Amino acid sequence: MTDLYPDLPIPPTGLAATALRFAQRIEPAPIFNHSLRSYLFGRAVGQRQGLRAAHDYDDELLFLGCVLHDVGLSDEGNGRQTFDLDGADLAAEFLGREGVAPDRVEIVWNAIALHLTPHIARRKRPEIALVSTGAGVDLGAGPEALPDGYAEQVHAVLPRLHAAPVIRDAIVEQALRDPGKAPPLSLAGELVRQRTAAAWPTWEQLTQSPGWHDYDGYEA
Repeated sequence: MTDLYPDLPIPPTGLAATALRFAQRIEPAPIFNHSLRSYLFGRAVGQRQGLRAAHDYDDELLFLGCVLHDVGLSDEGNGRQTFDLDGADLAAEFLGREGVAPDRVEIVWNAIALHLTPHIARRKRPEIALVSTGAGVDLGAGPEALPDGYAEQVHAVLPRLHAAPVIRDAIVEQALRDPGKAPPLSLAGELVRQRTAAAWPTWEQLTQSPGWHDYDGYEA
């Protein structure tokens, strides 16, 4: 528990409290609330799967991965990569400053970098898999994945504040300022396409490397 959210099952460590305050300082409230809900929902899904905190996975690492997974959408985390990688790098930098061991930092980095690819994250250790699962439940899967009434309890403490469109708009705003943050076929690229109605490049356009001439004389 922390003095910020004494009724939530947040890991009772100084590092967890410091990370919580760091995310709350740099993120707008809708994104911060989403990040903390991702931890609570991921933990609840893990429990349904028979995973026990502190026995089957490191609860502090799961918390760090969740509470920091969208810091790439903050002004402080906005770099030249897609927001998931920017966030993973900022989280690793933050944890390094806090003296966290490199092997633990690597787990958090992977959890954040993979949270948009659940088909990969689910095949990794629980601290990585449950970050993606928790974020996905909060933005996509919905309350059916959770125990009856649990979502309502969490929302009473962490209201949604239009999380899904706020996150979408943050991704798009970053990408419109720096198109390199929204490569074709990425989540950010698709959201920009939806916002701007820009045409996707075709497979042929993407693979026409100068000098290879793969399509010269090719017949399907």
